[in-house]
Amino acid sequence: MSKHESTDDGVVATEHWRALGGGMVQCDVCPRGCILGEGQRGFCFVRANQNGKVVLTTYGRSSGFCIDPIEKKPLNHFLPGTPVLSFGTAGCNLGCKFCQNWDISTSRQTDTLAAAASPEMIARAALDSGCRSVAFTYNDPTVFMEYAIDTAKACHDLGIKAVAVSAGYINPEPRRDLYAHMDAANIDFKAFTKAFYRKICMAQLESVKETLVYLKNETDVWFEVTTLLIPGENDSDDELDQMSDWMVEQLGPDIPWHFSAFHPDYKMRDIPRTSADTLLRARAIAQSKGMHYVYVGNVHHEEGDSTYCPNCGKKLIGRDWYNLTAWELDRAGQCSCGTSIPGLFEESPGAWGARRMPLNPASFR
Repeated sequence: MSKHESTDDGVVATEHWRALGGGMVQCDVCPRGCILGEGQRGFCFVRANQNGKVVLTTYGRSSGFCIDPIEKKPLNHFLPGTPVLSFGTAGCNLGCKFCQNWDISTSRQTDTLAAAASPEMIARAALDSGCRSVAFTYNDPTVFMEYAIDTAKACHDLGIKAVAVSAGYINPEPRRDLYAHMDAANIDFKAFTKAFYRKICMAQLESVKETLVYLKNETDVWFEVTTLLIPGENDSDDELDQMSDWMVEQLGPDIPWHFSAFHPDYKMRDIPRTSADTLLRARAIAQSKGMHYVYVGNVHHEEGDSTYCPNCGKKLIGRDWYNLTAWELDRAGQCSCGTSIPGLFEESPGAWGARRMPLNPASFR
């Protein structure tokens, strides 16, 4: 049974808010703890005080649907080569000045949420399209967690897996509820300084670290980590050294880590694109600290895209952008030297390739 109560204009988030008296409520989904008067919306803009209750105003509506390669999330160790049905809504609980999807995350919803689909319709569309998973992405599923949870349940009923692409900025109880329904996740680990999170993301570093440690130690969710490197902001050798040490000590060497290239956008258009050299330098630092699976993104670099055995060095999964060019894992997900590669692998990879195919929800049944 769903734990949400339907209303005319949204879905009541029955667990993760509290009444403060005088018609005031506090949203407890994320560390912001937005306090709202009647009719007011939180920082994310999609959770609002309606008749003394917090409702999700975007339930059942999306900013669009698209079939992507799973590697684009990015997830390199989760059903490689398979298609994933991706969608998001609007709003975000971070305020990143460099947001690459700012038109969605900062949207005031009415101008972007033209696509309507129930959780059951999305699950059926994924099945009919041959997708192995559905990803909650483009904006953070933390802010539409009720819709994401219900969709994940509908997907699981049809044998479809659920993927969260998130910044990990969420309180402990809603985090437990959301990730209880996820099969995989990619968490944006944006930097390793409190100042970066405070000044550039309007958030707190420690909450994100807690989410990563929670996923590692208290769930069976397969997860990978992404860090968007911004020149002069979070790409120094010292910060990457410290971040790599933390990754090894707290998450272990087998968590895949993706370093992605920044491009000028939103409120940071005066900063240059991240060079391939910077990404490869970060990759080398992480590897020198013991991380086994370190990838680069948003640049063309086959070695940095591919998966290698940390024991014998053999190329196990070759990638050219989102196209798989080699597959040397056995049916147990092992290298020929006997080393088991962490992740979710099948006997053979998918063959979706680099295609991107928008879907019209009007065709959902």
